Amino acid sequence: MALTNKRVILFIILLVPIREVPAAMANQTSLLGNAWNTLTDNVSQTWNEPQHYDLFIPAITWHARFAYDEEKIEKYNERPWGLGFGQTRWDDSGNWHGLYLMMFKDSFNKWEPIGGYGWEKTWRPLTDDNFHIGLGYTLGVTARDNWNYIPLPVILPLASVGYGPATFQMTYIPGTYNNGNVYFAWLRFQF
Repeated sequence: MALTNKRVILFIILLVPIREVPAAMANQTSLLGNAWNTLTDNVSQTWNEPQHYDLFIPAITWHARFAYDEEKIEKYNERPWGLGFGQTRWDDSGNWHGLYLMMFKDSFNKWEPIGGYGWEKTWRPLTDDNFHIGLGYTLGVTARDNWNYIPLPVILPLASVGYGPATFQMTYIPGTYNNGNVYFAWLRFQF
């Protein structure tokens, strides 16, 4: 009889969280749905109502020295020659939204295209409103020679510092030892 009571108690312990799952899933589904709607609305509005156009000039690719063998570092290109174009929209809160296409020389000195949507929460901490800093993300697609130019989705962090129409924007590509762990930055000129 004691074994049966233990089974009932175990069943109740396991059943209570399971009964809670549908409500939690509904909240997560609602959150994901809201996030998706916000994202698609922002992309659509940036596409249809650009306020400025952008010129992107890749500036630096830096492979984190702590994450690579020296022999690999010596082989990699850290001068990402290239060019890109985009369009920008500043929302009512002063945050940056952008759509872009960029082509640059990757770590293997091969051409790499990337395109997508970027968003940054923007702050203007000085009395001079021309100075701005930002933190956000980019969602996009890239393709690399070493992966046979198969389109690859990317979700990366963004950070920036700028003055007026000139912005130094950057990301960090996380990775493992001898792979990823790359700081990539570019200049963005708004016109």
